[in-house]
Amino acid sequence: TCAAQERVINALLDSDPAYAARVTFINVDWDTYANDPLTLRLNIPRRSTLVVLRGEAELGRIVAGTSRDAIKALMDTALAAAVA
Repeated sequence: TCAAQERVINALLDSDPAYAARVTFINVDWDTYANDPLTLRLNIPRRSTLVVLRGEAELGRIVAGTSRDAIKALMDTALAAAVA
């Protein structure tokens, strides 16, 4: 699932440079940070969880989803927040 998400995200980054220019992406290793206070506070349930934050506010989330449309919608949410 993680690899499929990564392929979709990379394709979207390639298709629209605004994502990379305006949105900060952070890849967190679940095996290392599963019990980290931030992971617990955000209630990250498992690997393959994508979360969009603006400050402390959660704007969207996908858990184990690999749909291009869903991931694009999440990235569009992040981009809209970044340029607002």
